[in-house]
Amino acid sequence: MAIASALTEKAFADRRRKSWDELDSLSRKTSARGLRTLEATDVVALPSLYRDVCADLAAAEAARYSAPLVAYLRGLAASAHTILYGPHARARGEGGEIRLKHAWLVAFPRAVRTRWRAMSLAAALFFIPLAIGVVLTLRDPSFAFRVAPESMLRPLTEAYAKGFDAGRDGGEGTMMAGYYVYNNVGIALRCFALGIFGGIGSAFYLVQNGLSIGAILGYVASQGAGANIGTFIVGHGSLELGAIVLAGGAGLSMGWSVIAPGEQTRLASLQRTAREILVIVAGASVMLLMAAGIEAFWSASSTPRVIKLGIGGTLFVLVVAYILFAGRDDHDEAKS
Repeated sequence: MAIASALTEKAFADRRRKSWDELDSLSRKTSARGLRTLEATDVVALPSLYRDVCADLAAAEAARYSAPLVAYLRGLAASAHTILYGPHARARGEGGEIRLKHAWLVAFPRAVRTRWRAMSLAAALFFIPLAIGVVLTLRDPSFAFRVAPESMLRPLTEAYAKGFDAGRDGGEGTMMAGYYVYNNVGIALRCFALGIFGGIGSAFYLVQNGLSIGAILGYVASQGAGANIGTFIVGHGSLELGAIVLAGGAGLSMGWSVIAPGEQTRLASLQRTAREILVIVAGASVMLLMAAGIEAFWSASSTPRVIKLGIGGTLFVLVVAYILFAGRDDHDEAKS
């Protein structure tokens, strides 16, 4: 049994070592010379690496791996946390701007607006099937069984029918937060990564997920729990669904770079586009992490419905305003 555990730990460490080494290198560089010495791509990659090492630490502790490995991962996570939230994160770069702040408040929304055609197409591929799924399921609830398994739909409906008067305890919230991160980030990454096949993979996953979500919403509503599921979704939906659309739009952009490389080779066009849309994928990942926290601890809480609706509506307006207007200057507006 101990031998099997050791082999499992070795395989786990071998699989994740490259990511750990990258984070360790960035941590050492920042400790020695400050955040301002990092490249923009490194700054963008930091939140994703931090999220991954936290997940690896949780997995190592749950699997009862050796104390040295757990201690190493704790050290990496602590170092990354210090970079993102400690004194280094407040270090000022050229022109007095904070690079990390610039990445999220300027570079990310600008990158989204620069690719507005792909983002608009992604939104259509996601939200139109979603609306179709809702309408068709409300007209004929059995339609949902063609899109999602009945074994999932019925328990889900029963759960929403109970409402949220009892709330959710902290332990369950923590467990669900991990599940939401795993599930939602996985969906977004598939929507992005499969765009390499000429954008067809991204388009397929956008349509599939839109139709599935619409069918689920329509089925729960048809069983009389529509208000409850709407109240649940409104708090985190703008972040979660928006991030999926942005990841899908990034995938469509990547696919188009292969189909229409212009004067470049397809490989060069793909490499250039991948670098340019990295900030979009990183930003979408951060949005999904935020959505997971809200979904786990707020959406299922016993907070009155009117407050959830008010805060959810406010968050939607803020997300839209952020994407449309954050980081604008005269040059940016002229291009738009």
